[in-house]
Amino acid sequence: MDIKRIVVKVGTNVITNKDNRILHPILKELVRQISVLYERDIMVVLVSSGAAIAGREVIGDTNITDASTRRQVYSSVGQPRMMRHYYSLFHDYGMRCGQVLATKRDFDIGVHRQNMINCYEGLLSEGIIPIANEDDAVSLTMSMFSDNDELASLVAELIDADRLIILSDTDGLYTGDPDDEDSERITEVSCNQDVEQYVQASIKKEGEGRGGMASKLKIAKSTASKEIPTYIANGKRQNVIVDIIDNKEIGTKFIL
Repeated sequence: MDIKRIVVKVGTNVITNKDNRILHPILKELVRQISVLYERDIMVVLVSSGAAIAGREVIGDTNITDASTRRQVYSSVGQPRMMRHYYSLFHDYGMRCGQVLATKRDFDIGVHRQNMINCYEGLLSEGIIPIANEDDAVSLTMSMFSDNDELASLVAELIDADRLIILSDTDGLYTGDPDDEDSERITEVSCNQDVEQYVQASIKKEGEGRGGMASKLKIAKSTASKEIPTYIANGKRQNVIVDIIDNKEIGTKFIL
């Protein structure tokens, strides 16, 4: 299949360290890989988390007690900070990027959805890398995505992407806790294959899903069912995006 456009989602756990600080080298490596694909005439939409963390880096602790309002404030301050990082990095590679913020209702059938299509198609036609994120400053309750995995899936469908790559802090879906020696990485999953048991095995052991794997599994299978091959892979692995496009056996691939 001739790959022309892909969506890459990078999670907060990939681009931050244990102290919740943005890892600039990870952002630089992401942009480097996107530039490699750009030279091959493959356009990338980057769905990037990290705005709230970036905002907290600037503001620090606040006196805002309401969690939703605090998230709005952090994200409002952090979003332009993230875009400054990306703008500078893409500029170093002679590339341009643009920001696309959205709420879930923007993908509803009708004028909002058409506006989104027009925006993405306009940016891609000009060789500009769209950087998408949830509009956390105004997105509350019914207008919120479950997470940026859902946003990435909706964008992939919207632009008729050839691949969706979800970058996490694990190497894919495992048969148990990824840290256990007897756990094995599952290389390929069909969208109707029952693998939820493996996520549950990890949850039972740790008390919670690793990196939101349960959500990622649901989104990956749903996206694959729309004939968009989807990958879950480790975003901190060198050259991970390019290697996936080059059909190397990395992460977990979800197919129809």
